[in-house]
Amino acid sequence: MIVSAAVVVCPRRVAVLPAAAVPALRTADAVLAAPELDEGTARAAGAAPWDGTDPAALPDRTVLLVPAGHPAAAGPGALPPPTGSALLDAVAVMDRLRSPGGCPWDAEQTHESLLRYLVEECYELYQAIEDADRDELREELGDVLLQVLFHARVAAECPDTPFGIDEVATGLVDKLVGRHPHVFAQGERVRTAADQDRRWDELKRAEKQRDSSVDGVATGQPAVALAAKLASRTAKAGLPADLLPAGEEPGETLFRLAAAAQLDGGDPEAALRAVARAFDARVRSAEKAAAADGKDPHTLTPEDWRHYWPVP
Repeated sequence: MIVSAAVVVCPRRVAVLPAAAVPALRTADAVLAAPELDEGTARAAGAAPWDGTDPAALPDRTVLLVPAGHPAAAGPGALPPPTGSALLDAVAVMDRLRSPGGCPWDAEQTHESLLRYLVEECYELYQAIEDADRDELREELGDVLLQVLFHARVAAECPDTPFGIDEVATGLVDKLVGRHPHVFAQGERVRTAADQDRRWDELKRAEKQRDSSVDGVATGQPAVALAAKLASRTAKAGLPADLLPAGEEPGETLFRLAAAAQLDGGDPEAALRAVARAFDARVRSAEKAAAADGKDPHTLTPEDWRHYWPVP
């Protein structure tokens, strides 16, 4: 029997098939599609309906097409779709939502109206990583991916300089390949992560043709992270530490602290977040303890706070 198990296909993109399935499809006497696949998918594959017969009992040279998650997809010898093929489903769903007849809310969004969601989703992903919550991590990665798909779909509708998800992905691939010549090209070798960090900066400067060491630093990021990034960039450019802000104003002091933490190999943004989240937890603990004693946590006195404040 050439095929005694299933070929798993993307339900919305039948063209995405594992390469190993091509010989079987070329020599198949029959191609059968599970009823869970839509008619368009089955028709595009030239498949007839499958009546549920046990795959092991099907005649030789029979190919089954089933969606991911189907019981037959877990059988011996099943051929899964290529890694990443589900991304095409995500693109198809986004296109459907944004197209006529889709979702009115999605259709009205712009790059500008989506900015708040981009920031929120990135912070929610950040927190999922901090909390080591694997379920949340997977979900929040999906939410960040949604923002990429959404902005690419909006960009594809621009009448002047349109581009879509394929141009975004192609640009990313070109960047990764170009900045890793030790992986994708012959000759160059990088032995350590520190060497690669330096080489990345060199390649990036040559590629971007930047005039300043601080070109490309996103000034819209949180202030502590911005100070750390500026300190890191200027240190690599040879700026002496005595030229960092030296005044006694709160902002200048905070800048120096962030810069010092960054130049010492730390992450001041993450460090400050850790302290802030620990403080948040202590506040909640004290309020909960006070409430358990019948006190209103919204009207605690300084003495109450000291009494219920948890010991670190």
